[in-house]
Amino acid sequence: MKQKILITGASGFVGSFLVEEALRRGMEVWAAVRPTSSRQWLSDERINFLPLHMADYGVLREEIEAHVREHGSFDFVIHAAGATKAKNREAFLKNNTTTTLNLAKVLVEAEALKGRMVYMSSLSVMGAIHENDGKELTDEDTAQPNTAYGESKLAAERELEKIEKLDYIVLRPTGIYGPRERDYFLMAKSISQHIDFSVGFKPQVITFIYVRDVVQAAFLALENGRSRKAYFLSDGAEYSSRDFSDLLQKEMGVRRVLHVCAPLWVLRLVCTVSQWLAGLRNKQTTLNMDKYNILCQRNWRCSIEPARSELHFKPEWTLARGVEETVGWYKAAGWI
Repeated sequence: MKQKILITGASGFVGSFLVEEALRRGMEVWAAVRPTSSRQWLSDERINFLPLHMADYGVLREEIEAHVREHGSFDFVIHAAGATKAKNREAFLKNNTTTTLNLAKVLVEAEALKGRMVYMSSLSVMGAIHENDGKELTDEDTAQPNTAYGESKLAAERELEKIEKLDYIVLRPTGIYGPRERDYFLMAKSISQHIDFSVGFKPQVITFIYVRDVVQAAFLALENGRSRKAYFLSDGAEYSSRDFSDLLQKEMGVRRVLHVCAPLWVLRLVCTVSQWLAGLRNKQTTLNMDKYNILCQRNWRCSIEPARSELHFKPEWTLARGVEETVGWYKAAGWI
């Protein structure tokens, strides 16, 4: 019989790639989506859709219990749903922490999960604790998030620890890029207009991971690795702040680019004003104090040796290869 997997956040950037990989593996795929979610990347007829209201524990339990009665339990769950942007700290906690706790509790209480759950967290849970010494983050370091987003992701990890009967693994990827992703695309769009904007004069060490390598790690974690442990993910290399933009410029064939580097105080001012205006309009904004803390951080090193040895994770996509495929997709999709 086919292994049955539930993938939350299936309509999103990472989630849609997880669905494609599960289908490629011949699994019975259940895509958890909100009723209002776009299904642009979920057109395969083999996908089974399961609308879930994860912010409401009572409703979610009814939905999962009804599914189990009709279709049986899941063999695996990959929980990729969550918010990378929100109006405020409370919204982040609701969309990232509360939803994760609700899902985990219901899976255990309704006996809806036979195997393991993989939770997609983020390197942002660590904050900037190595800003001064420049060392890479390891398992020995204590998470100290300095953004509301990172705080909400870490809070979700802590809630999972309280559920004794749950077999799970946490993945903490660094910046994920690839086709369908829109934040890094903004950089490509800017470079296509011959402008590359950066902030801070102190050298910055950045790490990346291509979306297909994140997917590889998620499926490896379903059956490998130590239960209830968190693993950092990157492509295993380190980059300067110019490496990504230079590769984008090369792949897009943009001949001349004006590189503008602004001091951090300018970024802080812009983010402060943008967040204030968004609050007045009751809307989300990309440029906020969370984004400021992320962009001003100078060190994003992390060790992936535990993921290599315990998950058997082998990054396959260098930054150059990943950017080449991503830009090719941008062009084919008409984004640039």
